[in-house]
Amino acid sequence: MGAKTGRKPRADGLRNREKLLAAAREVFSAGGPEASLEAVARCAGVGIGTLYRHFPTREALFQEVYVREADQLEAMADSLSDLAAEAALRTWMRGFIAMVATKKGMLSALEPAVDRHDQPYVDAADRVRAAAGRLLAHGVADGTFRDDVTPEEMIRVFVGLCNTRDGEDWREAVTRMLDVFIDGMLHRPAGG
Repeated sequence: MGAKTGRKPRADGLRNREKLLAAAREVFSAGGPEASLEAVARCAGVGIGTLYRHFPTREALFQEVYVREADQLEAMADSLSDLAAEAALRTWMRGFIAMVATKKGMLSALEPAVDRHDQPYVDAADRVRAAAGRLLAHGVADGTFRDDVTPEEMIRVFVGLCNTRDGEDWREAVTRMLDVFIDGMLHRPAGG
């Protein structure tokens, strides 16, 4: 926005952009046919023209929300370093489920247009995987978690479980199954 004109973005423009991103996350995580750009603008309290000024395409909005959620998951992993490893991973996992909920809502509308191999998506996925790896390594180092599960395997299970179920109660069901998976990752002394 400001780069095209050489001017700094206006404060009201920045506020509107933030409102749009928050609204997009809320609307897309609810999913369904109501997850339209018009619903995002309405939820943000702005007109559709304001939405298109900030995000000229649906894909641009999706990419920005996706990258922002990856940023938040990465920051969350770092902020949880003072918690016990198991509590940290379970807390982070719930944030991961929220990100998947938003992504599922967006993908239903955008699947044909989104190339998940575009660099922003690849970079975001790499950062999420690295954040999971830090949490896992912390738990392996203190003896909480088994040492034979890789971050890649853990993320594959998380994603797989998140994508196996739809419906109103999918978050609760997925959270329960991911808790079972984490229980299985706990280190158990030989013979115990």
